[in-house]
Amino acid sequence: MGIEINGIAHIQLTVNSSTSIQFWRALCDFMSMSTLLDHDDVHYSIGGHTGVLVRLAPEEKRSTSFDQDTIGLHHVCFRARSREDVEAVHEYIGSLADGRIVHPPEEGGRFAPGYYSVLFEDPDGIRIEVNFVPGKGHFGDNGRLGKDGSGPANSYGDDGLTNK
Repeated sequence: MGIEINGIAHIQLTVNSSTSIQFWRALCDFMSMSTLLDHDDVHYSIGGHTGVLVRLAPEEKRSTSFDQDTIGLHHVCFRARSREDVEAVHEYIGSLADGRIVHPPEEGGRFAPGYYSVLFEDPDGIRIEVNFVPGKGHFGDNGRLGKDGSGPANSYGDDGLTNK
């Protein structure tokens, strides 16, 4: 018998530049997270039942850049409380000199019922998504895992979750 987890406690990211630390500090503040630790080479914020710790890579390892298609992290996704929050994040990131929007807010119902998200990158190219899914998402009546759902998918890609 297993356990039922209560979410992700924290995520720790390693970045190449102090510019990325500043970016994450500002983003966490914008998302109303509280600063727990702050220094030139590390920032740790908590809030919304999660923590984000960002630290500067050791000098000798800063020549490696982030690549979402190699082993490790692909992207981080934060759950927003509304579509308006997703839009507010888009506006905020667009106002930052070092914010890079990958895609503006868009519908993504192929991933979950009512899925709405924005995708952007930090200065090191780490991809960050903020999404909103109304109600119970996949566990709702029309979600894949809900009462009338089609069950687990066996394929994932640009078409979303599918059965092939």
